[in-house]
Amino acid sequence: PEGWEMGSSARGEMRGFTKRADYGWMAMHFIASHGDEGAVSAKRIAEEFQRPPERLAKILQRLAKKALITSHNGPKGGYMLTRRPAEITLGEVIRALEGPIHIVSCLEESSDCPQMERCSLRRPVKKIQAAITQLLDTMSLAELTSDDVPEILSIGSGGGDRHVMAGRRTALGRAADR
Repeated sequence: PEGWEMGSSARGEMRGFTKRADYGWMAMHFIASHGDEGAVSAKRIAEEFQRPPERLAKILQRLAKKALITSHNGPKGGYMLTRRPAEITLGEVIRALEGPIHIVSCLEESSDCPQMERCSLRRPVKKIQAAITQLLDTMSLAELTSDDVPEILSIGSGGGDRHVMAGRRTALGRAADR
C-alpha cells in the first residue's frame, strides 16, 4: 500500500508500520551499527533477524534507489549508509519504503470520504499527523542505539496531562556525533 496508515492486525491489536517499514528500520539500524566493519551483506542482515532474504533484498534495493544506502559488489560486498547515522531520519526511511506518511486515508488529497464536508475530526487528526511526522523527521538512526531518554514537554491549555516528545535533535544528536 502507498503511504503509512494505522490499521488492525488479525488479532485485533492496533498496527502501525508495515513489515516492509519494520524490516527497513531493522536493516538500516544494523548497517549503521556495523558500519565500521565495512559493507554489510543482505544475507547477514536476514540471518541476524531471521527474515526472508528475498524480501529483505527488495527492501535494500529500494533504500539504495532512494540513496539512503549504497551497494558494493564483490566478495566483501554489501550495503553501507550514504550518510552518517545522525544525518538519516526515520521519516526518510519510512517514506523511501512506503511513500507519504498518513495516519488515516482521509488526509490524502485523493480521499473520497463521504463525511469530508461535516467531519469534526479532520483538524485534530491533522495535529496528530503533524506531531508524528515531526517526531519521525527529527529522530535519527543514531538515536535508535542511544540510551538517552527524550525530554517530555507538556502541551495544550492548562498544562493538563498531554505530553509530546521534544528536544530529540539537540540532546541525542550531540551524543550521536561523539
